[in-house]
Amino acid sequence: MEIIVNLDVMMARRKIGSGELAERVGITPANLSILKTGKAKAIRFSTLMALCRELGCQPGDILEYRP
Repeated sequence: MEIIVNLDVMMARRKIGSGELAERVGITPANLSILKTGKAKAIRFSTLMALCRELGCQPGDILEYRP
């Protein structure tokens, strides 16, 4: 089982770059990169909420479960 992070897909749909999104969300570009590549072990709800706010999406648009 695996959690897939579709953050790069949502960013492309919204035409927003990593640096701009990181600044708007309040995290470092390096941490955003860790999230985008799926290497993160966890994500804070406050970060997920900020990502959803800035991308105009739902958590399920960013995170996907695959058995």
